[in-house]
This record gives sequence, structure tokens and C-alpha cells, in this order.
Amino acid sequence: MKILGIDPGLRTTGFGVIYKQGNKLSYIASGTVKTPDADLPQRLKTILTGVGEIIATYAPDCAAIEKVFVNVNPQSTLLLGQARGAAICALVGADLAVAEYTALQVKQAVVGHGKAHKSQVQEMVQRLLQLPGLPGTDAADALGVAICHAHSGEALSALGALAPGLVKKGLRVRGGRLIG
Repeated sequence: MKILGIDPGLRTTGFGVIYKQGNKLSYIASGTVKTPDADLPQRLKTILTGVGEIIATYAPDCAAIEKVFVNVNPQSTLLLGQARGAAICALVGADLAVAEYTALQVKQAVVGHGKAHKSQVQEMVQRLLQLPGLPGTDAADALGVAICHAHSGEALSALGALAPGLVKKGLRVRGGRLIG
């Protein structure tokens, strides 16, 4: 399975493509889509077309993207959300299944704890994918998203398939426990 990971950003959107065969992960490609110093619509178009070109080049089987966290600055959060939306539109426009992970989930999957620094994510991505050098921060984050999906995507899909049946029975999950 070929997985495309996306780390959305209005100025720089990171991408990483990995291949998963059984428990083995292999590096395919990574990089960034950089937007010009232009108005918002032009930047969003650059993200949309850039992610579309990545999809056309690497033909991933599925995609994963980092969720937006709420910033201290609501305007920054809104702008990041729009960049993320442009990337998601490119992914679903190519008929890819898209999984979403928080930064905490990605850090836990890659480093082992949610409070990891960017440099720790870079180093672990390098080790896990046996890269000759450190990837850039945006590319490392995107590769981390892909790695997170490789490790947890199948389990989440299985749980997602169970959810409608649980809801019909009046059950919910809170804090990892079933509630009736």
C-alpha cells in the first residue's frame, strides 16, 4: 500500500510518500509545495494543484493529513484550515480515502510520546525509513503523518466499521470506554 502524508501549511505544505508491505515501511519521496507571496486564493490554488501533481506523480492508494489545532490566534487557525481544505479537495478529487490525525497522534506514533519536538520527529522519521539524512521539518512531519496512518489506519478502519452498529444499539465511546 502506498500512503501519501500531508502536513498542511499556507506558506509551505509538506508531503511524504511511503510504501507499506506487511510491517515494513519504505521511503518513496518527500518534499514541499511552497506558495508564492500572493493573495489567499492564489496560494490555495497552488496547494490544490501542487497536491494534485504529487498524486499524479506517485499514485498513492490512500492519504492521511494532519488535523488543524486551535491556535492562540484565531486568524492563523482559519488560514491554516483553508490551506488544509485545499489539500483535502485535491485528495478527494482524486478519489483517495483520507484519514486525519492530530499532531499528538503523529508524534506518539513516530516518537512514542506526544510532546516530542520537531527535531525528534525528524530524527525518528530518518531512522524508521532508513534515510541517509534528515528530511526538512515540513517533509518530516508529512512522512510522520504517513507513518502514523501505516501503523494505525487499519485499526481505525476496523473500529470505524463497528461504530454504526454500536450507535444503533445506543452505545458510545468516551475516554476509550463503551457507554450505554
